[in-house]
Amino acid sequence: MIKGIGMDLIELNRIQDSVDRNQRFADRILTRNEKKACDGLPTYNRRIEYIAGRFAAKEAFAKAVGTGIGRLSFQDMEVLNDSNGAPYFVAKGYEEVKIFVSITHSKEYAAAQVVLET
Repeated sequence: MIKGIGMDLIELNRIQDSVDRNQRFADRILTRNEKKACDGLPTYNRRIEYIAGRFAAKEAFAKAVGTGIGRLSFQDMEVLNDSNGAPYFVAKGYEEVKIFVSITHSKEYAAAQVVLET
């Protein structure tokens, strides 16, 4: 049974501006595992897309849950990739919920959709 749906769209230049202004911005958004994956990406632009995609996915999850980011910490949510490269979502306190996530990027935007199922 579907328990929630959330989506988010973010401008890449907003994320880039935040990263450029504040070196700790990525550390606030990304978990240790996500940061490690991000640091391994080949270009600065690809890292911005990665951070933006994770930001959008976490915002979409908060919308699907219905609480917003204020009640959830970015550090309590993690989006990694399986062996095929597909993203998967893990959230503390939501281990019994099946979480589907899709992330996409364009030249100017990153978007994510999350569906929660019990």
